[in-house]
Amino acid sequence: MEQSEQNVKKQRPVHLDLQTIRFPATAIASILHRVSGVIMLFAVGILIWLLSESLASAESFAGVQSLFDNFLVKFVVWGILTALGYHLVVGLRHIIMDTGRWEELSSGNASAKAAFVIAAALSITAGIWVW
Repeated sequence: MEQSEQNVKKQRPVHLDLQTIRFPATAIASILHRVSGVIMLFAVGILIWLLSESLASAESFAGVQSLFDNFLVKFVVWGILTALGYHLVVGLRHIIMDTGRWEELSSGNASAKAAFVIAAALSITAGIWVW
């Protein structure tokens, strides 16, 4: 082993305490984008079930409609819409970054913060619509 390889190994941290590391906005946006994708993966099953039930008959449509009187159902639907909106906004941000734009740290952070604001506005709009 070369001397430089030994120095690199000695400089590496043995234990990373992830709770003390401050992530930049770009990292948070990317992690939450993955989380929102997983949420939507499970949400598809819920939405397909609701669609299937609503199309089965007039009575089952009324049953699905009455589900929306429940706070928990409204909250879940709002969560699904929030995840969808966030995933869409940050996905568009990633597509723009794939073209070579917003790759510098300052513009990347600014675009991530702008995506957070837009996603929050979409979440509030979805909340008003659901409730």
